[in-house]
Amino acid sequence: MPPAKKRTRSYDPAKTRAAVLTQFRHVREAVEAFTPGQLDGPTRLGAWTVRDLAAHVTTALDAVTRYLGEPAPPQRQLPLLGWPGATRSAAPGIEADARAIDATDPAALYAATEARYEEAVAGVSEERLVPTRFGAMTLGDFLVTRTVELVVHTDDLNEATGAGIPYDRQALAACTRLLADVLAVEAPGGAVEVRVPPYAVVQCVEGPRHTRGTPPNVVETDPLTWIRLATGRTGWAAELDAARVSASGERADLADLLPLMG
Repeated sequence: MPPAKKRTRSYDPAKTRAAVLTQFRHVREAVEAFTPGQLDGPTRLGAWTVRDLAAHVTTALDAVTRYLGEPAPPQRQLPLLGWPGATRSAAPGIEADARAIDATDPAALYAATEARYEEAVAGVSEERLVPTRFGAMTLGDFLVTRTVELVVHTDDLNEATGAGIPYDRQALAACTRLLADVLAVEAPGGAVEVRVPPYAVVQCVEGPRHTRGTPPNVVETDPLTWIRLATGRTGWAAELDAARVSASGERADLADLLPLMG
């Protein structure tokens, strides 16, 4: 018999909404405390300064506000698991958008962004379609993608500044799970089990499927290392050498499958 079709993971809408706002507020609190010297400092994102990165973070919420201000598309075009891969082509547009934001007063920028977002999403159904740059999605799915944007760039800011911005547990969980599920879709199979405790376990890669006991091919890592691998912030070999990834079995090499998004 063919293997059963995997069910798409569901996300609690109320928890997702709370996670998006909580993570944004964590970043806002840190950015408001940055000194001018910190804001002008470098990041791991090429020519972007911390100020550029902080400005870009606001687009995670402003995109929601902007899309909800447009007419709802007639039909859904992009499933949630299609979003990470679609971002690979978006880097030039994203950089241009970030540099167009007036970030001379980060505190005012973050306050205005949050206020617009809260007004825009109030009372709107998760099933409402929004016209994202990659195709129409439900608002509920698009809000899950906001956890990825916010968690990834929180990590970028922490790496650049050492600020220790906290990660909302629900936001970190949603981000980890979405990127793990994308791996399972892009490399379907059951030969390798990828574990990212405590949030995700997926099977992927073609080959013999295990059904009982310990799988012969296992990859395990922590959530932030997984997110950095999936988004190209770090490399497979480097994380293996640093023992932040364990990989056992002849098929447990994900180097050619990563990163999953741009």
